[in-house]
Amino acid sequence: MEARVKWIENAAFMAETGSGHAMVIDGPADIGGRNLGPRPMEMMLLSVGSCSAVDIVHILKKARQPVSGCEVAVSGERAETDPKVFTSIHLHFTVSGKGLSENQVKRAVQLSAEKYCSASIMLQKACPVTHDFELVELP
Repeated sequence: MEARVKWIENAAFMAETGSGHAMVIDGPADIGGRNLGPRPMEMMLLSVGSCSAVDIVHILKKARQPVSGCEVAVSGERAETDPKVFTSIHLHFTVSGKGLSENQVKRAVQLSAEKYCSASIMLQKACPVTHDFELVELP
């Protein structure tokens, strides 16, 4: 994998992935940012959340579960002094469908956390990463 990050101005950067996608990343106003895009540490939370959500949906579909929605709320606590690393990260999944098996969802969350989500497993080496879920039964 490859990516490029190029300074635009102030605290704004253009990020380009090896697969051809681009986005603006910006810093906070106190260092010259203009809120043109997410902060770098927010990107880390988005990465772990999306990596794990992709796994969960894939695992549930493979298990022939009637999943129709998956949302993850990711929260991270950071150290108060520099470097302001994450000291804990929590992922809360809301999985919806009609007739989903709670055991299958629990298994999918566990497999993502322990075996498949590269981002989560990598970050677990630096801080605790916890996961939980809720099911929403659709009519």
